[in-house]
Amino acid sequence: MKKKMLALFMAMMMAGITVGCGSTGTTQKDVTIMIAAAASLENCYTQELIPMFEEQYPYITVTGTYDSSGKLQTQIEEGLEADVFMSAATKQMNALKEEGLVDSDSIVELLENKLVLIVPAGMEDGAVTEFADIVNAGMIAIGDPESVPAGQYAKEAFTNLGIWDEVSRKASLGTNVTEVLNWVAAGSADAGVVYATDAASTTDVTVIAEAPEGSMETPVIYPVGIVSASTHKEEAGLFIEFLQSEEAIQVFEDYGFTNNLN
Repeated sequence: MKKKMLALFMAMMMAGITVGCGSTGTTQKDVTIMIAAAASLENCYTQELIPMFEEQYPYITVTGTYDSSGKLQTQIEEGLEADVFMSAATKQMNALKEEGLVDSDSIVELLENKLVLIVPAGMEDGAVTEFADIVNAGMIAIGDPESVPAGQYAKEAFTNLGIWDEVSRKASLGTNVTEVLNWVAAGSADAGVVYATDAASTTDVTVIAEAPEGSMETPVIYPVGIVSASTHKEEAGLFIEFLQSEEAIQVFEDYGFTNNLN
């Protein structure tokens, strides 16, 4: 009997099957999944959430690619081998769902963020003291409204405030929200618009104001879903389930996000 058990053990090892048990209590084969996520999620994913998930599911390795949601949408449309997509807006997720590229029944509108006006640290007493004052800045940084959700939200807010034309004439358009944050932090731009979570990640910028109430018709919602072409849907589903757990939500909230599940 012992010889048979040893032979089975050796066969499993040669087949590449992990003998240690995952959280389900069954043997699991090592799997790697890729997460395509908005740039504003990179810090909380890489520093906290992915290590927590991999500790809970040691047979699953998680890699990530982070950029503007519009760029990631295009990459998934062009065949990016991602398993999970998490966008900083519903627009990109809905587009992929309608194209049959994200499983509609897997989508969870997980988080909410806030849009804020920032200036370089130490410049709080300048000419920009509220959202509409951004027109007083010499150089303005926002995400490209064509591909960056933060830029789309900024354009919506400034349009509703009646100042978009003035803002657009002074605007430098970032390829993602992290680039906008870095421009303002370095003093390359006099003011910019990012998410509250981005502003909270550095002491090199100061938040002047949130987007005024009524200036945005669309809340800043972060949906997550499984990419239809994924070959690891079970593991992708476990990751999305983990993101909804109390411990994961606490991490998101520590980084400045709001739980949208309540």
